[in-house]
Amino acid sequence: MEGYVPSQADVAVFEGISGPPPADLCHALHWYNHIKSYEKEKASLPGVKKALGKYGPANVEDTTERGATDSKDDDGIDLFGSEEEEESEEAKS
Repeated sequence: MEGYVPSQADVAVFEGISGPPPADLCHALHWYNHIKSYEKEKASLPGVKKALGKYGPANVEDTTERGATDSKDDDGIDLFGSEEEEESEEAKS
C-alpha cells in the first residue's frame, strides 16, 4: 500500500478485507497472497499501523466505521471572508 516493501499499511488493509479478491483481479490477488505469506511477521513489518480509512488518496474523508469522526461545528470560523452572517445579524437589529 505504501512504498515497495510490505508494511503496517498492508497489514491494516489486509485485515480490513473479508477474504481474497476474485481471480480476475490478478494484481490484487497477488498482493493478498503476498501479504498473507507474512502472517507470522506482521507485527515486525515497518511503519505505523493506522486506522483503515487513513490509507488511500489524500484529501478524501474517512468514512470507515473505525476512522470516521463527527465533524466539528465550525460556524465561528469563516474561511472565505464572507460577511453574509455579519450582515444578516446587523439586519436583525
